[in-house]
Amino acid sequence: MRLIQGFALLLSLCAGMAHAEALDDINARGTLRVGLEGTYPPFNYREGGQLVGFEVELAEALAKEMGVKAAFTTAEWSGLLAGLQGNKYDVVMNQVSVSDKRRKVFDFSQTYTYSSPQLIVREDETRHFSSFEDLVGLKLGVGQGTNFAEQARAVKGIHVQTYPGAPEYLQDLVAKRIDAALNDSLLIPYAIKQAKLPLKAGEPVGAPTEMAIPFQKNNPKLEKAINDALDTLKGNGEFAKISNKWFAQDVSKPAAAQ
Repeated sequence: MRLIQGFALLLSLCAGMAHAEALDDINARGTLRVGLEGTYPPFNYREGGQLVGFEVELAEALAKEMGVKAAFTTAEWSGLLAGLQGNKYDVVMNQVSVSDKRRKVFDFSQTYTYSSPQLIVREDETRHFSSFEDLVGLKLGVGQGTNFAEQARAVKGIHVQTYPGAPEYLQDLVAKRIDAALNDSLLIPYAIKQAKLPLKAGEPVGAPTEMAIPFQKNNPKLEKAINDALDTLKGNGEFAKISNKWFAQDVSKPAAAQ
């Protein structure tokens, strides 16, 4: 019995060591592996073949503060968090909202952006949607696997249609296959301007959300390193500089605190 107990303790200790080595692996390889969509402007997207955007610049600054370089991997949103579970990257930086459901699977950094779910409608839309209840009986486009999809499905009667990303549902919205779309309030002005489609921002709906950086559970050293780096970037003004470049505001603070 003592032998079995001793073996079990050894396995437990080894498992703990394996988890604690996540930051050591990052330091040894010299890179922080970052998963993102690469099709989610202005947060992360390609321009001239290069990844650019708010989260690209923030990831590079974050990695620099941690003493390494950022190495990016792109994937559709629907598979991003599964890739994190599969150890394809160390973190995801793609406006991941914090929820109780996700906390069961991942640990999170401190909040680094605040935003609200907001509707997108056609430019000639005459109906007024100011809440989820106004969409009962209508078709709403959302990103697959997003908190927005969960929020919409919580209201009985909304016909929720999921898409791999924003480009697909914006096209369907213009084509009148759906009545409205739902996304991040920080994304919408930029997305509409860049898409050059006859769309406009609708009303904010639902509660404001907090976005943070998810990573695999039981990595306290990595959590501390990420949070320390974020604290430094917020303290020295670098975070605000990057944020103001893309949004003309400091998105690390709730709208009421601006």
